[in-house]
Amino acid sequence: MSIFGALDTAVSGLNAQAASFSNISDNIANSQTVGFKSIGTSFEDYLTQSTATVNESGSVVAHPQYQNALQGTITQNSNPTSLAISGQGFFAVSRPGATTTAGSASETFRPGQYFTRDGTFSENANGYLVNDVGDALNGWPVDPVTGQANTSSLVPIQIAQTPYPPVATSTMNLSANLPATPTSLAPITSQVSVYDALGTAHTVALDWTQLAPNSWQVSINVPDDTVSAARGTAVVNFGPTASGNPVADGTIGSITGASGSVTASSYSANGPATLSFTADLGGGAAQNVTLNLGSFGSSAGLTQYAGSSFDLTGLTQNGLPAGSVSSVSTTSAGDVVVNYSNGQSQTVAQVPVVTFANPDALQRQDGQAFTATIDSGNALVQAAGTNGAGTLVTSADEQSNVDIASEFTHLIVAQQAYTANTKTVTTANQMMQATINMMG
Repeated sequence: MSIFGALDTAVSGLNAQAASFSNISDNIANSQTVGFKSIGTSFEDYLTQSTATVNESGSVVAHPQYQNALQGTITQNSNPTSLAISGQGFFAVSRPGATTTAGSASETFRPGQYFTRDGTFSENANGYLVNDVGDALNGWPVDPVTGQANTSSLVPIQIAQTPYPPVATSTMNLSANLPATPTSLAPITSQVSVYDALGTAHTVALDWTQLAPNSWQVSINVPDDTVSAARGTAVVNFGPTASGNPVADGTIGSITGASGSVTASSYSANGPATLSFTADLGGGAAQNVTLNLGSFGSSAGLTQYAGSSFDLTGLTQNGLPAGSVSSVSTTSAGDVVVNYSNGQSQTVAQVPVVTFANPDALQRQDGQAFTATIDSGNALVQAAGTNGAGTLVTSADEQSNVDIASEFTHLIVAQQAYTANTKTVTTANQMMQATINMMG
């Protein structure tokens, strides 16, 4: 037992409270930092000697208490590629390495895997999805043909600016009602744009003329056909009387009289009622197109019911022009979707959620990032919302989990404790001075 021991203990108290103050300062400074995880402080008593009859002053040491698993508030925003995790887990990210060569479409990344809750992802100049500190989001690449994610590969997600290829029209679908008693003998015309193999649009016109009750002739015309605009005709017969087949009145019973490049399907109960024609659109080969009119005997597709006007409810085709990338978005399942100017979309990657047995033991890194440690356990990469992994919230950020009110309380306590320890140092100094004066 000595004044020097008490002095050492008080100095250790000063150091411990200074460490606590440093953690509080870190928390307050990052109270608005997206994805930041706060640090608490715990204190541990170190003994010098303690028995039933003697106790000598020891010391105290401050240890950081990482609160990586504590959820921050999730707020919505207008960024379609921004993500937040509700629940446990982290985003896997790659940290940029050396400066990328000017004009290069790829980047280099540091070795090792990083993890973060900062989901402020957006495209950088090279198409990578990076957060506001520059870390690139990792995901499972998706096969464009099968749509399946390769869960054995976790790579930085890069949005390629490759255009969506054009698709030549092969099928047209008509849904309409021809009037049983038209007011005019003039043909009824409907048009649709189709596409050749290069994605160039061409107009196809269907001209319907009533030949007799329940019988209509359709003429198929392609104005910019390089051989002939008139591609052919056929007669569509409705009901049992005109067709001779057992179908309901107003439904297609037969297709006859096909001419030119037009061919027609034969009657079979509930079978497809189709017309096929060829068009020479300047691509070097004739393009085959099938016009679906519904089914024989069905009220879906083309019908002829009572009325005096043509009722067109749908005339579509399956061709597409070439499309450029127009936007990128994400889904709650973690799908990264590229949207094209031609109305198509394609999933290019899936974002998993990475969990740890002890997330509070992760090693902090710059930029709200972490790396795995022995104490944290191995990273478990899994689809969002499975096996305890958190769910994804799109167009959202997770704010810092710092509670300012609590930090102010801790600040007052740390200040008072520090001040009290300085009093101990001052008193010990006075006591030593008094002892020295005794010897004088």
